Amino acid sequence: MGLERIEIEAFRCLTRLDLELDPHYNLILGPNASGKTSLLEALFFLGRGRGFRGRQLEPLIQTGREEFRIVGHVRVDARTTVLGVRGRTGETEYRVGGAVALSAADLAQFFAPAIIDPELHRLLEDGPHRRRRYLDWGVFHVEPGFLVLWRRYRQALKQRNTLLRKGADPAQVAAWDPELAKAGEELSAMRGRYLAALTAKLLPVGRELLGVDVDLRYSPGWRSSESLAGALNLTAERDRRAGVTHSGPHRADILIHVGGQAARHRISRGQQKLLAAALILAQVELHAGYSPGSTALLLDDPAAELDQASLARLLGRVRQLPVQLFVTALTAEPRELGAPGRRFHVEHGNITRAG
Repeated sequence: MGLERIEIEAFRCLTRLDLELDPHYNLILGPNASGKTSLLEALFFLGRGRGFRGRQLEPLIQTGREEFRIVGHVRVDARTTVLGVRGRTGETEYRVGGAVALSAADLAQFFAPAIIDPELHRLLEDGPHRRRRYLDWGVFHVEPGFLVLWRRYRQALKQRNTLLRKGADPAQVAAWDPELAKAGEELSAMRGRYLAALTAKLLPVGRELLGVDVDLRYSPGWRSSESLAGALNLTAERDRRAGVTHSGPHRADILIHVGGQAARHRISRGQQKLLAAALILAQVELHAGYSPGSTALLLDDPAAELDQASLARLLGRVRQLPVQLFVTALTAEPRELGAPGRRFHVEHGNITRAG
């Protein structure tokens, strides 16, 4: 089960491809700047509706073309579903089974890719927005009502912030507080439950990769000792002056501790990559238990910035995952992953089956 076939047209340096894929392990070999990462990004876009090197569409469209197209044939529960993405300047169209989909979330139910790449350390170094996105991607896969609730909260937040920016009467602003507080409390409860389950998966992964315990704590975006309704009331004047809502799950964060200390103050750059990889692997393992057959892991040059011992531990853990793998490498295949089901060679944007 998994992604059986992918068709790509005019995506970055990939002019036209049609690849039959292995359900377990696909290895993509080729020199730097040959198109390996572009293939991974197309796979990522098929399930996420965005690239992993930025959110703008224009850089993804091949020079001289007006749009790109990605089509995937996914087999889950003995049934094949065709997913499609078409991107043009300022517009993305999603299709599932030939019908227009409302959002990229419809794609992710059939193909859910995660990625470990050389920029993975940004999950730790960047601001809370990146960790919230990581968290919400996970909650979406295990809490059926999450997406509806998240949209409800965002709509209430948008209305409240619009009134704040316009300098509306405080009573008009406060009218949105009950809805914002109710949706926000429920959203945070979902995130908290998910983080507890994720931490249980992360403990053994962290010990194996880093040799220490890794602990995740949820910071909800307001003081946990009070309700969100109370927090909105306390910050009402501050919100009015700034024209923005300061309390709520839109300001939440994941606090990551390694060996009892804040991660960013304890570990090196190489260890940051291992820690971020542990977070991804734990999430992938958790998702695979809820959605067998739809989860995929993309590894872009896993050897970058890792010593041999660390790389061996990482790949050894990856090999245990019950997911579809897509791995890029310069020349030699990583021996820790065993023999790939399919090998592909990339050269100047052209991809051919190897062996």
